[in-house]
Amino acid sequence: MEKKKTTKKANNSAKLEFEQKLWAAADKMRGNMDSSEYKHVALGLIFLKYISDAFNEHHAKLTEDKLSDPEDRDEYIAENIFWVPQDARWSKLQAEAKLPTIGKAIDDAMVAIEKENPTLKGVLPKDYNRPQLDKQRLGGLIDIIGTIGLGDADSRSKDILGRVYEYFLKQFASREGKKGGEFYTPNCIVKLLVEMIEPYKGRVYDPCCGSAGMFVQSEKFIQSHNGRIGNIAIYGQESNPTTWRLAKMNLAIRAIEANLGGYAADSFHNDLHKDLKVDFLLANPPFNDSDWGGERLRDDVRWKYGVPPKGNANYAWVQHFIHHLAPKGIAGFVLANGSMSSNQSGEGKIRQSIIENDIVDCMIALPGQLFYGTAIPACLWFVSRSKGNGKFRDRRGETLFIDARKLGVLIDRVHRELTDEDISRIAKTYHAWRGQPQRDAPTVGTGLRAYPEYEDIPGFCKSATIEEIESHGFVLTPGRYVGAEAIEDDGEPFDEKMQRLTSQLKEQFKESAKLEKEIKKNLGRLGYGI
Repeated sequence: MEKKKTTKKANNSAKLEFEQKLWAAADKMRGNMDSSEYKHVALGLIFLKYISDAFNEHHAKLTEDKLSDPEDRDEYIAENIFWVPQDARWSKLQAEAKLPTIGKAIDDAMVAIEKENPTLKGVLPKDYNRPQLDKQRLGGLIDIIGTIGLGDADSRSKDILGRVYEYFLKQFASREGKKGGEFYTPNCIVKLLVEMIEPYKGRVYDPCCGSAGMFVQSEKFIQSHNGRIGNIAIYGQESNPTTWRLAKMNLAIRAIEANLGGYAADSFHNDLHKDLKVDFLLANPPFNDSDWGGERLRDDVRWKYGVPPKGNANYAWVQHFIHHLAPKGIAGFVLANGSMSSNQSGEGKIRQSIIENDIVDCMIALPGQLFYGTAIPACLWFVSRSKGNGKFRDRRGETLFIDARKLGVLIDRVHRELTDEDISRIAKTYHAWRGQPQRDAPTVGTGLRAYPEYEDIPGFCKSATIEEIESHGFVLTPGRYVGAEAIEDDGEPFDEKMQRLTSQLKEQFKESAKLEKEIKKNLGRLGYGI
């Protein structure tokens, strides 16, 4: 056991050293550039190195086979390997790394690769030749990346490139603050969502997919439990064009097939999967988005439980998620804590309607400091159309509340992570409540896997009825039910809350002035002008 611990520690140390080395090299590129710009410089080159390594390995095999042509494009496509034209191969770029024309050479390589591989069309960054990019530092970065194997069989089996991508996304999110948090969801949160809903078979959807982390973790989950990746179909959408391209690259390096639509688009105003009904939905939408264009969607078919306020998209997202669920579908998503208790602009009425329709399956209060992009504490919602479908224990009329605020460990001065043990404890509590057999539990006499009987644990979890929730004013804050403090702050920083409320008040003043003008006009018509 001690030997295993030592080996694991050594592997983790080597992994950290490798990632930090590559990050330091990329960081040198920054100069006067914002991290949102230079992340595409670094990640684009890493992607290029990866597909070149995979190509070169197969090229070498074909060269040894006298009956094969190493320059036959079809030989690579048949093996799900990207075809890399001669002028786009890493060896050529490496040889030109010190030349002032290296930027143009990379741009040309990206264009050539996209031309030969239709699935990458419009995805790769092609602005390495811009004057602001220091070509000497760019050459230095190429030299560093050139020393690391990324696309050979051994590296692919260890998912080295995927690991580098995750590390980089995490670092960029930390550097970019709120902006970075829009495309990076901490891995422990993604892992918890996936462990909770277990997307083994069916359609998986994320309508605000960012860099596609939810999909990557879903595939990892299936692989780690000896499932078949081909059993799931992935659908996604992302409104930010650069993040959409990042998601496409992130999926491409892992050979994950997904339908993200042909372009970046807003899920509210241009739903690319309008008729899609899914078995599993995973999402981390922007928190408290006040600029979502709700005024143009007042009569939308998705607002089954009430029209969401124009000044906050939280309940627009909740209803969008529910709208896309199949009859037995389940969704797990992240929202700001305020969504559990807000009564602003009709949000409380919408939440009440959703609860009374018995769709809320589980609510989890998360610890603070998990996210890189915001200080607002968050919660996890799980909504289900399958509470009484016969497969698991009938939980109609009940909701599980879990207070996980005391879990997690600090990984630095300002960031916290949920440990694997924390994730397992939360997921197993949920599965026991639903009556799902534990996959790592021993089989019992019937041949089925046993699972622990669920029981309420004061301070941690509680199964509450709709009547109990009604007695709390339809507030979904777990602390109200598990026995923690009865009144809780929603965790929204004062400045951000004041800005949001001021914006809402401004809109209300506008509506008031408009109404006043209309009343005066009508009174004037009746001869009672004021």
